Order: sequence, then C-alpha cells, then structure tokens
Amino acid sequence: MEAQSVQPAQRRGGRVIRWYVTGTDIEKQKTVEERLRNENVVLREEIESSMFEEIVGSSEPMRQVLRQVSKVAPSDSTVLILGETGTGKELIARALHRRSERATKPFVRVNCAAIPQSLIASELFGHEKGAFTGALQRRVGRFESANGGTIFLDEVGDLPAETQIALLRVLQEREIERIGSHHPIAIDVRLIAATNRDLSAAVTSGAFREDLFYRLNVFPIALPSLRERVADIPLLLQYFVGRYAKKAGKNINQISKHTLGLFRAYDWPGNIRELQNVIERGVILSEGDTFSVDESWFRRKARESPLAPNGLPASADQEVEMIKAALAESNGRIGGRSGAAAKLKIPRQTLESKIGRLGIDKYAYKTRSAK
Repeated sequence: MEAQSVQPAQRRGGRVIRWYVTGTDIEKQKTVEERLRNENVVLREEIESSMFEEIVGSSEPMRQVLRQVSKVAPSDSTVLILGETGTGKELIARALHRRSERATKPFVRVNCAAIPQSLIASELFGHEKGAFTGALQRRVGRFESANGGTIFLDEVGDLPAETQIALLRVLQEREIERIGSHHPIAIDVRLIAATNRDLSAAVTSGAFREDLFYRLNVFPIALPSLRERVADIPLLLQYFVGRYAKKAGKNINQISKHTLGLFRAYDWPGNIRELQNVIERGVILSEGDTFSVDESWFRRKARESPLAPNGLPASADQEVEMIKAALAESNGRIGGRSGAAAKLKIPRQTLESKIGRLGIDKYAYKTRSAK
C-alpha cells in the first residue's frame, strides 16, 4: 500500500509553476518500525540479562538473592549486604547500581577496612587546604565524587566511632562538610553498605552505633556461603574455567568427575574468592582439554582445621570450646600474632567463617576484656 502527497515544488510571483508528487510505502515503513521495535526489545533483554552476568548460580538461595535485588534496585532505599568474606558482596552492589535509575551516574566503592582510621573521614568527606598537617590542597571526598550515583561502603563494620557519627549525620541531613570547613554541601547519593561482621552483636557490645545500624539496615540482603549453595559449584566451575582458560590461551572444555567431586566435598571457608584462586591455579597447571586439580590441595586445607588434644580433627563441640578458649586468651582479637587464629594455627578467614557457622559471639570476649 502506498500513500501519496502532492506539494507545490516551486513558486514564481505567488503562482505555482510545478507540482511534486511523493509516494510512501506504508507497509514497508511499518515493517521497518516493527523490526526496530523488536531489535530494541532484544537489546533491552540482553542488557537485563547482563546485569547479573558475573553472578553465577541457579540454586534457590541465589535465586532468592536475585529476586531481592530486582525488587529493591529501582528504589533509592539504603541496602545492607551481609555475608562472609568472598561471597561476592561487591558484585551484588554493582548489580543494584546497574539496575537503578542511577546506572549512568558514578559507582564509587570504598573499602572501609583498608583505609587507616585517621584518614577515613577525609577519604569519605574530603578536606580543605590546611585542615590538618599534610593537607596541602583541597580534596574532594568519595561522597562528593559519587554525587548523583551510588556509594558502596564495603566492610562498613570497621568504621571508627567518630566516623560512624559523621556518616549518621550524612544519612539524616543528606549533606556533608569537608574537614576544615563549616559550609555544608548537599549531596544526592544512594548508599549501599556491606559487612562480614555480625552488626547486631557489635551493637550489643557497643562497637557499632545502634542508630546507624537501623539507618543502614533498611533493606538487608544476606548472601549465602558457598557451602550453602553446593548445587551451583558445577556452574561456577564451568564459568571460571572458561574465563581463566581464555585468559591463559588454553582450550579446556572438560572437567574431570573426580575434580568435580573434590570441589563439591570441600567446605570453602574463603567462598567464591577461594574457589576462583583454586580454579586459576588449576587452569595454569592443566594440560590438554580437561581441567583437573591435585587432591592434595584439599587435604592440606583440611588439616588447617583445629585439632583436638589427641591430634584428631575436633568434633563440633570440641571445636566450639577450642575457639572460645582461643578468643578468651586473645581478648577477642582474631588476627595478628597474638590473635585467636594464630593460636589455633588457622587462617583468619577460616576462623571468621567457623565463628559465624558455629554461632559464637566473638564480641562477648572483647566486652569481658574491657571490664
């Protein structure tokens, strides 16, 4: 079907001397428009699926997490991501940002545990020139850098008390003050926080402000540990083997059954991060097209568990008592030379994982030591 229109093409002295007839193929135009619409739908679906591209898993615990992400992402609500070290808290934070209306604006990550306590306030809120010794010029803080977008405070449970107060004020007033300045700066930032600590226990012990906890805990998302989603291990194996094989220029398209069994049986105290490291090492050492690992890697890790006095692996009850004794002896300190992990001769991450799994209140021992 063709639509025609007739228009004057040239005038002379107000008199039309030529007419121009145009024709438009309506059906063709409709086809083109429909094709463009379909392409846009496909593109949107591809973008939607890519939001979770690095969050691999189809187990029910992970489906529940992704359902929560989908529901809360479009809002501006503060989200608190809870989970053990290595469970992928930053991936969830980035997914929340990408699925929000702030997706085109900055995503700024701050690892609160990696910044010295004396510098954390300056890092977050900025400072004016001369505000303190060494402040040779004005510095814009992370909150200002994230204006209009999202700020992700990782390991928020490690914030010192004075910075907790400042953060609470920012959440209440929606404005910041650079160190050395008395002029408030309005900010529009969505806050996502994460921690591997038990903040409820920290509140009870006085290590974390109760009012700040309630401000952060608007929409909590608890990430499952890898041992709680064993069904995802084959998918994770396939994904990471493919990634690291491509990086190493290798063609690995099979995973041995024995290796899969080893991965399923291990309890992964370091979660996804530990899994990635083991797979990367395995890819480097694998020859041919089959991925495999040495069984001794897992045996050595198993021997890192606390041992009973007779040299045998401790039972659950014995393990609890040994960990409690080590915490009491170290005044609640986990890491360091005099910490509980060193006394038990296991990595700090492993001990943190065991404390969480066994329901031990590590803060109670810090409270006792302070009395």
